[in-house]
Amino acid sequence: MISIAPDRSLFADESALQAVRYLVGVDGGGTGTRLRLSDLDGRLLGQGEAGPSALGQGVDQAWRHIEQALQQAAEQAGLAGPQGLRHAECALAAGLSGANLPAACSEFLASQPGYAAVIVVNDGYTTVLGAHGGQPGAVVASGTGAVGEVLRRDGSTDCISGWGWITGDEGSGAWLGLKAIRHAQQALDGRAVPGPLAFAVWDLTGRSRESVLAWCAAAGQHGFAQLAPLVFMAADKGDAVAQRFVDEAVTELEALARALDPQSELPLALAGSIAKRLESKFSGNIRARCVEPQGDSADGALHLVRSALNAKMGSR
Repeated sequence: MISIAPDRSLFADESALQAVRYLVGVDGGGTGTRLRLSDLDGRLLGQGEAGPSALGQGVDQAWRHIEQALQQAAEQAGLAGPQGLRHAECALAAGLSGANLPAACSEFLASQPGYAAVIVVNDGYTTVLGAHGGQPGAVVASGTGAVGEVLRRDGSTDCISGWGWITGDEGSGAWLGLKAIRHAQQALDGRAVPGPLAFAVWDLTGRSRESVLAWCAAAGQHGFAQLAPLVFMAADKGDAVAQRFVDEAVTELEALARALDPQSELPLALAGSIAKRLESKFSGNIRARCVEPQGDSADGALHLVRSALNAKMGSR
């Protein structure tokens, strides 16, 4: 069932692949990077975390943070130092936000620091593999961004949403943050009545036109996503505008779930802080299909690289 587009992977020749001793699974988003290191049999050896590795924030940054997370994992595994973990002994799969852009994937593969194998796919794909153990199912993932991924019973896959925080990712943290800043701007202009949400945003950005503009210019996807908790806190305080934004997020994520599985027959896993926070607000049919994920995107990346390596080399 596991398939990889030809332009999403880079493998050394067979003799070099024989030297692979370790598997690396990466989950990289707009907020942070999580990495797991295992042996060829899937036994976990170490884990690491670092800053964001979404491709939309730059390939150099992505590799820098992946390498930082790998160093942590290697230290946990007792493989640190010059004679410890070598790139040539590792096969890596990375589920990265923004990997739906072919040019970014090509640059990522061309910049890789010497791994025996590298696979790069969208983090939604590794999330669905991890959530359902490689079996058919759907995932609605909403954290900094939002994306839905499905692995159908016939082996086909589909990706819904995930268009990026500027024009899409409805129901995500950055999407909520954009709504929050627009409301704060309108309240500052006198076009809306300020309430708990506007005041909370102003506490962060300042209350002058100049300070708000400066904050927006520097914020980026991660900065806007940091406003999402303010929306939830304001809704809890009875702010009607914030509550409307929360309700709209529920509507968007439910629409995503239905688009992934129109027949409503596959198990549905939720990933990301926003999706998990909103689960209790979903309608009965969607909530009834929700299952606890078996693993996360980093687990899915390990599943992917192990399957791909076995396919290249035969069962090992």
